[in-house]
Amino acid sequence: MAVDLGVVGLDVYVPTRRGYRRPYINLDNAASTPPLVAVARKVEEFLPWYASVHRGAGFKSRLATEIFEEARRIVVASFGFSPATNVAIFVKNATEALNKLAHRWPWEAGDIVISSLAEHHSNDLPWRKKARVLRLGLRPDGSLDLDHLASLLAAHAPRVKLVAITGASNVTGVLPDIHQAAILAHRYGAKIVVDAAQLAGHRPIFAFPDDDPRHLDFMALSGHKIYAPFGQGALIGPRSFFARGDPEYAGGGTVSFVTPESVAWALPPARDEAGTPNTIGAVAMAVALKTLQAADLSRLARREYGLTKRLYGGLARIPGVVLYGPPFPTVDRIGIVSFNLAGLPHGLVAAVLACDYAIGVRSGCFCAHPYVAWLLGTGGTTPPPGPERPGMVRVSLGLYNTEEDVDRLLHAIAEIAAESGYYRRCYEYEEGEGIWWPRGWRPEWGKWFRL
Repeated sequence: MAVDLGVVGLDVYVPTRRGYRRPYINLDNAASTPPLVAVARKVEEFLPWYASVHRGAGFKSRLATEIFEEARRIVVASFGFSPATNVAIFVKNATEALNKLAHRWPWEAGDIVISSLAEHHSNDLPWRKKARVLRLGLRPDGSLDLDHLASLLAAHAPRVKLVAITGASNVTGVLPDIHQAAILAHRYGAKIVVDAAQLAGHRPIFAFPDDDPRHLDFMALSGHKIYAPFGQGALIGPRSFFARGDPEYAGGGTVSFVTPESVAWALPPARDEAGTPNTIGAVAMAVALKTLQAADLSRLARREYGLTKRLYGGLARIPGVVLYGPPFPTVDRIGIVSFNLAGLPHGLVAAVLACDYAIGVRSGCFCAHPYVAWLLGTGGTTPPPGPERPGMVRVSLGLYNTEEDVDRLLHAIAEIAAESGYYRRCYEYEEGEGIWWPRGWRPEWGKWFRL
């Protein structure tokens, strides 16, 4: 069966500093992915049927309810969770999912969470507010040290309640062995939560049955990183867990009955989905997952491997480029490569790529400050803001990127490296915005889109 993996927006031309338009190349997919054409079409198809869900008596409401719950079933089944014992709680994104889990956990004094230095802030900061956090260490190449995880669990069981680990780093793309981590966590009586925001759009994920030592107890993901940027995410976990305790938000939809003096909470998932849900986002997320599975994520991963090899090898051959993380392909990774260019601030490199070459990348610390600081060797102190603040340039591939996209980036980086002094003279740092701009040039935003 042919699968439409078209992506919206690939034919867009954007302005450049030099006065002409160029086709835009998006290499910032780790931040957010554009929608699949199949997703956009299905959302448009659903819009005439949109209505409130769960309690409406009209035909549209009942149809919308059926579609919403079908989307939930698709999300659970897409990762091999048993629908009889597990449920997907719909949220805005993986950040909200992890915060919800941190709120809902029945913490006791002295409880411990094991996280790692490689985590996105969303899989770090929520746990700090609730428990003692121990840091899983890194190997010299920047990959996660699961031997250290085993020693931490052995030393601190049974106080360790949760192992919170990334499925794929948003800085280096490294892929920890999440199932080995699950085996270790379960051996010592802990549960595991996987931040799958980066992983879900790149590789197949299988949760394994509930009684399998490799089972993933909880998983968080975002629609906007799997080609469905319509404001939906999910937290998947045991139905029995969400049937206990008070929800994070109280209000419409979370209750079965309320009196002036008491409240009886609804069963999951309703208990944790206060207010009118994002039905359109649920539709988009389910269609994206179905489309990716039909296209075979393993096949897409092999293609991505070739592009990553081309990207990493090409960058390594450019004088002045410093690459971070494990050398490719010594450690399995998704298509994310972070680097710096000697003599130029990371923000300036990203700005030149955008304004001179129409290539979108990201620069900074990528909401993973401890990991970036470790990779850079800058220590744990907070650097002052400004143009020389430490960080990196990140290139992240999507399923639609091509060899031509990679080659155009490599050509641009080589030119920037060769003419670094020229670009320093042509650009200036804006203190207010905290970004670099070409001197005397700004796009006329209103010419491109207006509300």
